[in-house]
Amino acid sequence: MEELRFVEAETEDQFRAMSAIHARGWRKTYPGYVPDDYMREVITDDHWVSIFSDNRSAGNWHGLMLCRGEVPVACCTYGAARVQGPEGGNYPGWAELWTFYADPDETGHGYGSLLMEEALRRLRAEGYPACFVLVLRENEGARRFYARHGFAWDGTQVDIPFPHDMVCIDLRYTQAL
Repeated sequence: MEELRFVEAETEDQFRAMSAIHARGWRKTYPGYVPDDYMREVITDDHWVSIFSDNRSAGNWHGLMLCRGEVPVACCTYGAARVQGPEGGNYPGWAELWTFYADPDETGHGYGSLLMEEALRRLRAEGYPACFVLVLRENEGARRFYARHGFAWDGTQVDIPFPHDMVCIDLRYTQAL
């Protein structure tokens, strides 16, 4: 079995690999929940490359990959919380898991759990008191995954607008670190 290792994403090739994992995750998980034309026209393998590069350059973001040998099998992005909380409050000093995806062809091996444990370890080491992640209301598999890793829905939801007046609902899952 090839060695598993964590890699801090810093290069365009690494951003491209992460973007492709994100796109495959969207294509597997979100049909029927996100408009088909958006999925077809926007969610390309390289859709997130410039976003990752810009956030890395600005120092707002960490990209973390779990690789099996040289092959990325899961990835996440995290950093300081980007959004305000309920009733206009905020999450002072909190962290946010911005994105979290295992390659759909690599699920069932525990890679997501390994990546989550490492991401949470790094957030604790950076001194964050708590963390949250937004998850599509209908994505029951992801909701169960986050719950297994100590997250719980805090009762808040965020409306995510899409083309054609479609709105998806994300639920905020939180965890004290």
